[in-house]
Amino acid sequence: MPVPKRKTSPSRKGMRQQRHAKAESGAYMESPDTGTLVLRHHATREADGSMWFKGVQVRKPKARVEAVEEAAE
Repeated sequence: MPVPKRKTSPSRKGMRQQRHAKAESGAYMESPDTGTLVLRHHATREADGSMWFKGVQVRKPKARVEAVEEAAE
């Protein structure tokens, strides 16, 4: 079983772990539609089921079940 020859110093350990913290901090941006934080290159999902990407509606809101039943009657 492989074993490290020398103990990893706290400084080296911290430098290694710091890379991951930097990558996560800048991954979010403010959505121009809602003003909420969203992941870059991802669509924003609204409460009604619609989706927005770069100010363009990608998916329309879902029709409620109650509205569909009323229209059928």
